[in-house]
Amino acid sequence: MHLEPLLVARNLSRVSSGREIFNVDYFSICKGETIALIGPNGSGKTTFLLTLALLQQPTTGSITFDGVMAGPNNILQLRRRMAVVFQESLLLDMSVLGNLKAALRMRQVYGKAAIDRASKWLDTFGIGHISSRKAKLLSGGEAQRTSLARAFSLEPDLLFLDEPFASLDYPTRNSLLNDLGTILKGMNMTTLFVTHDYTEIPYLAEKTAVMYEGRLKKVGSNHEIFGQDFFQRDRWSPWE
Repeated sequence: MHLEPLLVARNLSRVSSGREIFNVDYFSICKGETIALIGPNGSGKTTFLLTLALLQQPTTGSITFDGVMAGPNNILQLRRRMAVVFQESLLLDMSVLGNLKAALRMRQVYGKAAIDRASKWLDTFGIGHISSRKAKLLSGGEAQRTSLARAFSLEPDLLFLDEPFASLDYPTRNSLLNDLGTILKGMNMTTLFVTHDYTEIPYLAEKTAVMYEGRLKKVGSNHEIFGQDFFQRDRWSPWE
């Protein structure tokens, strides 16, 4: 089955303080795909994600989103079709529901429409019962579920996840991984997912991109990248 690319990056690089963070000849993600982006610390994964999400300016290259090349005149419009979830939940000092309503207000969704949409996603992520709780009183898992519900309430065409489970304890992470995997598959949501924990990949992604020293070394199905016996191995390095 042929999938249509949603985002295409060509000759993309970013240099900061005289150091090249990444340099990627070509990368694409098709509609409905979920791709895991892996690599060692310092390989440029997060900067690459932020650049693709139009939150950082590339030094060279182009990003085309849904057939439109990103530029100064349309970057805000294109960014509004994306959502990003970080390792830290970055919630505002207000209620759980208030956080979602504030995000929706920025997308010009107000009143009952905002409450209905926010409530739907809070229920989907299993936190509708704490909608009135202040963000500062949430556990780590509750805060990250709120952050994910906020992102999904924006109904993005492309979702970016930057190590969203890294700060969670194992039982909390495992529960959220299971739930998020089910939600992503049910929605056919296009997603780029950065992780340093390869055991998370089968829950969320069927395809993996390997970044090493700022270069994309391999992109392929999980089977192509990892092999069938990956989870039986004690040690493994995809960039070797």
